[in-house]
Amino acid sequence: MDIRMMLSVFRELDQMRKRESWTRQQLETHQTESLQRLRDYAYVHSPFYQRFHKGLTNRPLQELPVLTKTMLMENFDELVTDRTVRLEDLRAHMANDREGKRFLNRYWVTATSGSTGHPGIFLFNRDEWSVVVASLGRAHEWSGVPMTPTHRMKMASVASLNTGSPWHMGAQVAKTFNSPLMRAWMPTLSFDAAQPLAEIVEQLNDWQPHLLTGYASMMRILADEQLDGRLHIHPHMIIPGSEVLTDETRRLIEEVWGHPPFNAYGATEGGGGLAAETSDHNGLYLFEDNVIFEVVDEQYRPVPPGEFGDKVLITVLSSRTQPLIRYELSDSVRLASDTSRGSLPFARIDGIQGRTEDILRLPGVSGDEVAVHPITFHHVLDSLPASGWQVIQEPDGLRVLLSGAQTGVNDAELVDTLTHNLTAQNVVAPPISVQHVDVIPKNATGKAPLIKAHHSPVSPKHLQRLTKVKV
Repeated sequence: MDIRMMLSVFRELDQMRKRESWTRQQLETHQTESLQRLRDYAYVHSPFYQRFHKGLTNRPLQELPVLTKTMLMENFDELVTDRTVRLEDLRAHMANDREGKRFLNRYWVTATSGSTGHPGIFLFNRDEWSVVVASLGRAHEWSGVPMTPTHRMKMASVASLNTGSPWHMGAQVAKTFNSPLMRAWMPTLSFDAAQPLAEIVEQLNDWQPHLLTGYASMMRILADEQLDGRLHIHPHMIIPGSEVLTDETRRLIEEVWGHPPFNAYGATEGGGGLAAETSDHNGLYLFEDNVIFEVVDEQYRPVPPGEFGDKVLITVLSSRTQPLIRYELSDSVRLASDTSRGSLPFARIDGIQGRTEDILRLPGVSGDEVAVHPITFHHVLDSLPASGWQVIQEPDGLRVLLSGAQTGVNDAELVDTLTHNLTAQNVVAPPISVQHVDVIPKNATGKAPLIKAHHSPVSPKHLQRLTKVKV
């Protein structure tokens, strides 16, 4: 991170702190004005939005069409506001550069893993990237880590467990922090989550981080390593992210290290951090001063607080290079029905079920299809005396992988319990098998997903609905 970037991040953090003391009315005024500036910019500089919102430029946000990742990538060259940017050139840059350098010497590049079947590529100019880094810094501040240039975090470090891809959001952030100036202020050691576990444990024992961040599944694995006596670290703050933080993993982290974790929610598309816990551990407060959130169902209808939605639509108020207006994230979250906000003006989410790609769709007893949320399996598998688990949906049934299972696990009883819980949801329970493995396999990004759903092709009804808003 050069001095210009560092100062820009601290300025953005300072503005974020000021907005945290606003009233709700002040926040909503800020959203309205920022949204209008975003739309005005997009309508002037993006040929895609000129067509996509034709006849709707004066309509409320909720009446605008939804932008999917597929649409974004199919219309990339006309959606971005820099007319010199071409997707073909960008992909060539990503294919030939394994260091994660800036595109055209001015754009930070990030890419999603493509878990939804449609990898996305996202660009950020210097101002936009400052917001990304500052949003992550906000989550750290809320966990008790001061993010100020005068605060030298002596002996503090960040163990950030990320994918080996140079275009992963985490890798780009780690690269931003990898400069002599930043290393002097916040010493950082980053890992590839796909590294052999023994290597990660050895280096963490040498590094002794005060702040530990990474995939929630890795936090659980590392907690087990600590319990088994191989890992010997004493982090003061633990910030899991990128995956669902289960209640069992939360309890295990607190039991092992004596500190409750601070959950965080983010997305590459949303420009880094989207929400985070504060010291009250009362859900995650949405970063509504930078992103407008809409929790919706499959038909994009608003879902009231207290109920899980099927998707989240985000409008990123700071996006200019690649405007994101009502962009679809396939995350299932629940707005808190308790509207108390403490000292912050932001709304809260008190539940995250993960991406809807993790939702199993199984035949129902009445002949329809039943969506089975991951929480069905969490309730049973989180309490097992095992270090990890994964449910894999296959054409002929479900396969449950268990790693590090102790003798107290009865496979037959486990199958019976899962079958009973599925039947209770009016599901025709498929055959279930249990397989014991040494480690839960990770995907290409180094994550160990808890649910691997097998999805059939898009239904004609769903395809028709998407086609209506495609350009």
